[in-house]
Amino acid sequence: MEVKVLVDNNTLIDRYFLAEPGLSFYLNDDGHEVLFDLGYSDIFLKNAEKMGINLLQIKDIAISHGHLDHTWGLEPFVRRLNEVQFEHMPPRRPRLIAHPQAFTSVEGEGSNEFGSLMSEQKLAKHFDLVLRRDPVQLTPRLMWLGEIPRLFSFENKQNFGRKEGESHLDYVPDDSALAYNSDNGLVIITGCSHAGICNIVEHARKITGISRIFDIIGGLHLMNPDASQLAGTLDYLGGLELEKIHACHCTDLQSKIALSSRVKVEEVGVGLTLSF
Repeated sequence: MEVKVLVDNNTLIDRYFLAEPGLSFYLNDDGHEVLFDLGYSDIFLKNAEKMGINLLQIKDIAISHGHLDHTWGLEPFVRRLNEVQFEHMPPRRPRLIAHPQAFTSVEGEGSNEFGSLMSEQKLAKHFDLVLRRDPVQLTPRLMWLGEIPRLFSFENKQNFGRKEGESHLDYVPDDSALAYNSDNGLVIITGCSHAGICNIVEHARKITGISRIFDIIGGLHLMNPDASQLAGTLDYLGGLELEKIHACHCTDLQSKIALSSRVKVEEVGVGLTLSF
C-alpha cells in the first residue's frame, strides 16, 4: 500500500505544496484508491493534482471524524464533482464511510460551527453513504475501525462543545481510524485520535487479531497534554516495540520530543509518500 500526505499542518522541506491545520491522506492499496479525510479547504485537491492524483476517480472516502479540519474539504469536493459533470465528464460516485454522528452539527467554544458544513441529506446526493458504528473492510488488508471503545482513563479527556440536539458534552464518539495489515504488522492511520491513540491501537488489535504494530501515522491529539495522558501514552506506545511513528497534525513539538525517547519519530509533511 502507498500513502501520500495531501494535507498536514506542514510541508516537507523544499516541497512546494500548500499546508493548513488539517489532515488528508491518499491511499492506494493494489489499485483500490481511498481518500482519508479532506482537510479544511480545497488544498487537498490542489496538492493531489500537483502529485498527479485524480481524486475524481477515487473509490472510497473514509472519514476519521466530523470536525472542520477533516471534513470542510467536502464542500469544494462536491463543487468539483458537479463542475466536471457540467462538462460531460462524469466522475466515479464514491462510497463515503463514516460514523453515524460524523455529520451532526457541533457547537464548539468560541465557534458557532465546529463540525461538518454538509448534512447527511446533502451528502447522500453525491456519495453512497455507509454510516456505521461497526468496522468496514475497505480492501482485504485495509479496514476502517468504526467506533472506538474508550478503555484507558488517561485518554479522551477533552470535550468539544455539544453536538446538535444533545445536552451532554461531545467527547467525539465518531472518532475512528484505519488499520492496514502489512507484511510487518499493523499500520495505524489516524486523523486526530480524539478517542485516544492507545484506545485506537487496542481496538485495531482486537478486531484484526494482529498484535504486532509496525507504524502509526497521523494526529495523536497530544497538544499540551496533561502529565497523566503523556505518561500513559509514552508507556503504552513504548511497550509496542514500534518500528517508527509518523506523528503529525495535532501533535505538538514537546510531545514529539517526548515520544522520541521511546520510539523513532519520523518527519511528516505534505508531499510525504510512504510504502508498506
